[in-house]
Amino acid sequence: MLIPRKVKHRKWHKGRGRNRRIATDKVFLAFGSLGLKATQPAWLTSRQIEACRRVLTRYTRRGGKIWIRIFPDKPITKGGNEKRMGGGKGGVDHYVAPVRPGTVMFEMDGIPEAQAREALQSAAYKLPCKSIVITRM
Repeated sequence: MLIPRKVKHRKWHKGRGRNRRIATDKVFLAFGSLGLKATQPAWLTSRQIEACRRVLTRYTRRGGKIWIRIFPDKPITKGGNEKRMGGGKGGVDHYVAPVRPGTVMFEMDGIPEAQAREALQSAAYKLPCKSIVITRM
């Protein structure tokens, strides 16, 4: 699973509403001919990204190439269950990739378009946000 080697700050603030804005970065296909683009804001965990990668890899069968354009670098903390108030912020539990609407998350190339479209649709089922398959113009 994806996890950062080193982070500047171990615990981050949650953030308030920045994720709902339209993406300005990673909005066009840069590598492949088909891609999966988010239409809703979400936090994608490293487990969800890995699940999508497995689906896409199964469809390519050494024929195509996959690009993952997102990386989970935001630490999410979690305190223990039934603990009392106070005692500070919990320890880092997992990492997420904040995704804004319009972000291209995955790209594919090297396999027939129908097969790639089917693979990206299958990967989209694994994600917590709605997404669409886009093609190069």
